Amino acid sequence: MPEPTQREVILVVDDNPDTVEVLDRNLSRQGYQVFTAASAASALDVLTATPIDLVITDHKMPGTSGLDLIRHVRDNFRDTEVMMITGYASVQNAVAAVKTGAEEYLAKPFTDDELLEAIGRVLRKLRQRRARYRISEIADLPQFGLIGISDVMMRVIRTLKKAASTKSTVLIAGESGTGKELVARAIHYCSSRAAGPFVPINCGGIPEGLLESELFGHVKGAFTGATESRAGFFQTAEGGSIFFDEISELSLALQVKLLRVLQDNEVCMVGANRATTVDVKILAATNKDLAALVQKGAFREDLYFRLNIITLAVPPLRERGDDVLLLVQYFARKFAKEFEKRVPQFSERAVQALKAYDWPGNVRELENIIHRVIIMSDGDTVDVADLPSLMRYSAARTYSLDRTLADVEAEHIRRVVVGQKGNKSAAAKILGIDRKTLREKMKQFGIS
Repeated sequence: MPEPTQREVILVVDDNPDTVEVLDRNLSRQGYQVFTAASAASALDVLTATPIDLVITDHKMPGTSGLDLIRHVRDNFRDTEVMMITGYASVQNAVAAVKTGAEEYLAKPFTDDELLEAIGRVLRKLRQRRARYRISEIADLPQFGLIGISDVMMRVIRTLKKAASTKSTVLIAGESGTGKELVARAIHYCSSRAAGPFVPINCGGIPEGLLESELFGHVKGAFTGATESRAGFFQTAEGGSIFFDEISELSLALQVKLLRVLQDNEVCMVGANRATTVDVKILAATNKDLAALVQKGAFREDLYFRLNIITLAVPPLRERGDDVLLLVQYFARKFAKEFEKRVPQFSERAVQALKAYDWPGNVRELENIIHRVIIMSDGDTVDVADLPSLMRYSAARTYSLDRTLADVEAEHIRRVVVGQKGNKSAAAKILGIDRKTLREKMKQFGIS
């Protein structure tokens, strides 16, 4: 039997320790990740704590039987398959197992080939079902650059659709470069407000002295230079959605004014005597821990609770598995078309290097790298040598447990700085430190 393409997870449940040991050894040798349990009760603990692809359970065990365990799995874990093994084989037991929900039924003793073939059949059905489910999940979703079919991205899409179906405020959390604005746009365009405007605001990109006027508008004569009345972002977003990117950058004074909008659905233009009602959906994003900022007094607790009605966590690229390869192909086609070049093939070594890299700059970093690769590549194949030097090093190195903490810190800082093309502000934001601290650490570790 061929090795599974992914490290699929199997839970073996049997009260016979010899059987458990043999199955654990044989399945681990085939590349599966194996958990074991001596009873149905212990199996339930594992299922609750760990995603399991396949449960292999004995029929007769002390306490809860294998049939009861199968029934529990079928009722509570729709993404887990089940097969039964038993030393008390009978037609009646086999029929009962299948009716309860077991995909396969094996009578002891069985050969290794029989076991592995049965497991292969069950897992193939599971992969096919997941593929169909994923296709149905994303078939009616406008992509807006949201490329990926990993489990973590499927969870994002499911939450995104629910968030789009309500007027409630959505807080989008995630590291820099993960695509938080793309998620916000997808929420807007999947909602009943799709025909209305989508207004993005970079909270850190507008000077604080201008931001209030930009958000709420101003009336003529409100301040020096206000020669005419002007609508703000909230009025512009009427009937649509407004997106606050990096909302943690709002001053405490503006946080109070935003809180009033959330509470009353009203805005008051600078210099005006009365408020006007607005109909907008508020989306916000942050790459910082707002709860921690609340504890420090840097973010209002009441605003945090108002924003945190629906929270959507966008996963970092390093947790998205083979989505990396989908994104590589997407950006390769995009930039090849832009520069009127042929879409290159990526060698197996290049693919492994791309998969092994931990992408501190996330999707934005990947896009920048593929952009450069397409520009610089002269041939029809991209090899490891065509990738950035840091990535080539990443492809070749093995992780060592004898490195000092300073070595690990220096390497991570170097990789983030390189990933951001030397942009110290962007690198400092990813690392969670200020520019001064970053400069000091770069000097300390000899990073140019």
